Amino acid sequence: MKSKDQQPSTAGFMLPFLILFLVMIIIMNPGIRAAIALGMDSIFYPLIGFNASYPILTIAIAGIIMITLSSIFTNIFTDWKALARAQEITKYYQEELSKARKKNDTERIKQLMKLQSKILQLQSQSSAGMSKQMIFVMIFITPIFIWLMHFLQRVPYLYFTTPWADYVPFTGRSFVIISNWFLFYLVFSTVIGQVIRQILKYLKVSREWQRIKAEKASTG
Repeated sequence: MKSKDQQPSTAGFMLPFLILFLVMIIIMNPGIRAAIALGMDSIFYPLIGFNASYPILTIAIAGIIMITLSSIFTNIFTDWKALARAQEITKYYQEELSKARKKNDTERIKQLMKLQSKILQLQSQSSAGMSKQMIFVMIFITPIFIWLMHFLQRVPYLYFTTPWADYVPFTGRSFVIISNWFLFYLVFSTVIGQVIRQILKYLKVSREWQRIKAEKASTG
C-alpha cells in the first residue's frame, strides 16, 4: 500500500503526461486547432505578422516570445540551489560507486546501493518544479506553435535563403521529419534561450545571495 507522501509525487509525475496527451488531442483535432489558430491570429498577426512579408522575422519574434515564457517558468519553478546540491551529491555518489566497483569492494558497494533510493528521491525533489514548468509551457506555448503553422499557410513566398542554399522551403524536410521552419526555430531558440535562462538564473541566484547577506548582517 502506498503512503500519502508517495501519492502526490505520483500525481505530480503523471500530470505533465496528461497535459501532453491533451495537447496532442488538440493538435490532431482540425476543428479545435483552427479555432485556436484564428483566436491567436487576431492577436499575433497585427503585432508580428508583418502582412506575411517577413516570415523569418515573424518566426524569430514568436520564438523569442516562447523562449522567454519558457525561461520565466523555468526560473520561477526551479530551485537552483537545491538542483546544484543534488547534482553535486549525485556526482559524488557516482564517483564513489565507480571506485568501489573498480576495487571490487562488495561491502562498500552494498552500502552505496542502500543509499540509491535516497539519491533518487533527492533528484526527484530537486526537479519537482519541472513538472509545473512543463504544464505552463504546454498551456501557453502550444497555441503559438499552432498559430505559426496557420500563419505559414498565408505566406506568399514559401522559401528562405541560407548560407548553403538559395531556396529552402519552409514546409520542406531537409532533415527527415523536421520541417525546415521548425529546424530554424530550434536553432534560433536554443541560442537565445541559453542567454535568457542564464540571465534569469543569475538574477535569481544574485537576489538570493543578497538576501542571505542581508540576513547575516542583521543578525551579526
